[in-house]
Amino acid sequence: MRSSAGSCWPAAWPTPPAWCCRSWALAALLLVLRAGGEQLGWGFQLQSPAFVAGLAALFTLIGLNLAGVFEFGSVLPARWSAARARHPMVDSALTGVLAVAVASPCTAPFMGASLGLAVTLPATQALAIFAALGLGMALPYLLASAWPAVARALPRPGPWMVNFKVLLAFPMFATVVWLVWVLGQQTGIDGAAALLGALLALAFVAWALGSPTLGTRARTGLGALSVLLLVAALSWALPAFKTEAAASTADASERWQDWSPQKVAELTAAGKPVFVDFTAAWCVTCQYNKRTTLSRPEVLADFEARRVVLLRADWTRRDARITAELARLGRSGVPVYALYAPGATSPRLLNEILSASEVSSALASLN
Repeated sequence: MRSSAGSCWPAAWPTPPAWCCRSWALAALLLVLRAGGEQLGWGFQLQSPAFVAGLAALFTLIGLNLAGVFEFGSVLPARWSAARARHPMVDSALTGVLAVAVASPCTAPFMGASLGLAVTLPATQALAIFAALGLGMALPYLLASAWPAVARALPRPGPWMVNFKVLLAFPMFATVVWLVWVLGQQTGIDGAAALLGALLALAFVAWALGSPTLGTRARTGLGALSVLLLVAALSWALPAFKTEAAASTADASERWQDWSPQKVAELTAAGKPVFVDFTAAWCVTCQYNKRTTLSRPEVLADFEARRVVLLRADWTRRDARITAELARLGRSGVPVYALYAPGATSPRLLNEILSASEVSSALASLN
């Protein structure tokens, strides 16, 4: 299967330039907003409940389409589908932009320091770093293009693809579950329930308008009813998305306190060491570290034995103070773990993937 250019590049695959566009597009947006005076960090888009809700709606539609509930061709105008076929590069680039936007919270364990540096550099140098990241993402495709044997080793099209398509719907729905949880952390249980109601109405619209088994009359009647229900669901959901979630008490025992720069300064001035967990609900790595390393009894006992004050800086929703502190630490996203020792000029930063041994070693340095 060769492209029109005669290379070994499979025609259905994204081309390497398209992969570079994925990183460039989001990086350019971030740099433009930063130049306009915005205080942003990597993953900033998931701080907006409206953006999270929009992603949940998009992944719900993708999942329903993969599961065979509806077909996009039955809903979208024919010229839109034709435009996608005529411009595969644009289609691939936009798909990649979405992938980068969704995956950005997961980049911290591997690229946290690099991204922190990139967003502080001049635009040309920052875009060069993001271009290198895009080329790294394209590397498997480049290898398959350079060595056709790699492409020939891939499975051939066949009936198995139908079942595989349906199977892929379940990761989409799992992503929706995560996004609903994130929005619940941002807006509370009412916001999460409102989003679920809106997604249910959206699923009804997709089935009513796009099901290949419905006739014209049924599609017209059910479609009109579904659109009315969607409007009603959105009228309930949109105000709920603007509500701030009440302070969580799940881990708000006396052990962890809310972070502020003033509190850190006051505690260190009083001779107390401080450990700060810069976190967010949408950061998968943050949640993993919180439920493993930072919840281990021996780690908590070590903190207590050394009288370390534990602070948590929650970046789930936009907070200019946290953004500014992350920039001061040379980071642009979470997780970040900082140990402030009394009298030290700067904190000690721990790895994004936290281990109990690393925390123990850092605490030992306080002596």
